[in-house]
Amino acid sequence: MTTLEDRVRRLEDVEAIRALDARYCRLIDTGDWPALVALFAPDGTFDGLQRASGHDDLLAFFTGLAGGGIRWWHHVSNHEIEIQADTATVSSMLWQPCVVDDVPHVAAGRYADRLVRTADGWRYAVKQVRFEYWGPLRDGWDRHRFGFAPARSAATSTGGVP
Repeated sequence: MTTLEDRVRRLEDVEAIRALDARYCRLIDTGDWPALVALFAPDGTFDGLQRASGHDDLLAFFTGLAGGGIRWWHHVSNHEIEIQADTATVSSMLWQPCVVDDVPHVAAGRYADRLVRTADGWRYAVKQVRFEYWGPLRDGWDRHRFGFAPARSAATSTGGVP
């Protein structure tokens, strides 16, 4: 039987993890790269359009996105959060309208994250995104359609996409 204190701590942890994802979305959308990188553990990894690990590589990767002709608006929902002591796994859904080289796009996928509790709160050990689709809005959307080539490297494994 769990105590009331244990149950309250779990609820606080779940809310802190949701707030971490909300900050991640805001910071990546506004381009505050140093603050975004601070959401990761010192050896944390982003695994998506590219793989980067550690604060220096993460900062270089995210800063590089700024010059890539991309603007986006991250919407993350459907959080499934499992907490085991000082670690957590989170599965969530991403819907992402964006503009790539002045062309409106739409993308969607899923995050599969591993988090660790640190002295500064919950931080990403691994933030992984896998896309279901990403393409120009004018073409419509469909599972495993990728009009934005870098997103293909982070495609889900189903549907025959390499």
